Amino acid sequence: MTVVHTTIAAGFALLLTACASTSLDAQWADPQLTSGNPLRGARVLVVCEAQDQVLRRVCSDQVSAQVLAAGAVPVQAPDLGDGAAPSAPGGPAPYLAAAKTANAKAVLVTAVAPNSTVAKPGFTLGVGLGGFGGNVGGGVGVSMPMGGTKVETGYAANVSVTDVASGRLMWTARASEAASADVNAQVAALSKKVVAGAVKTGLF
Repeated sequence: MTVVHTTIAAGFALLLTACASTSLDAQWADPQLTSGNPLRGARVLVVCEAQDQVLRRVCSDQVSAQVLAAGAVPVQAPDLGDGAAPSAPGGPAPYLAAAKTANAKAVLVTAVAPNSTVAKPGFTLGVGLGGFGGNVGGGVGVSMPMGGTKVETGYAANVSVTDVASGRLMWTARASEAASADVNAQVAALSKKVVAGAVKTGLF
């Protein structure tokens, strides 16, 4: 019985962890535009804004894959380049013309940016010296750092979905990830969170 109870408890713990890992920090939706899965089967222009091309490309691929899995047709927007600044972070204004040209029903903009940093000290080696029977009095401890401080960054994503025909905001949300050295994994997790949130809201 103990084994059974432990297994069940572990299962609930995993379920709670999974739910937490897919939650959004905050979101807002227009109920008039998000009911009835309006984007299921529709073309959606996928835009990613980030500080460099690597983040934009990784984000665009990850979000597109999630949109496809949600039942829509992702259309990746052309990269505007590192020097191009949109009118507002996460705003659709610079992309509405491209969306109309692509015959997209909505624009999904994901703005990825650093959100937090964590400093982690390098590996430390401790050396102790002692004696027996009073031959060596007391003890000596030596701490030798084997590496410098490492700074890891946590990223957040602000996402918006805008109706192309009316220009009205359908849904917007924010998600964040804990700081880690694996930026690709963070972007993948953020992409899954935001699209899962849109699915739960009823967009897809």
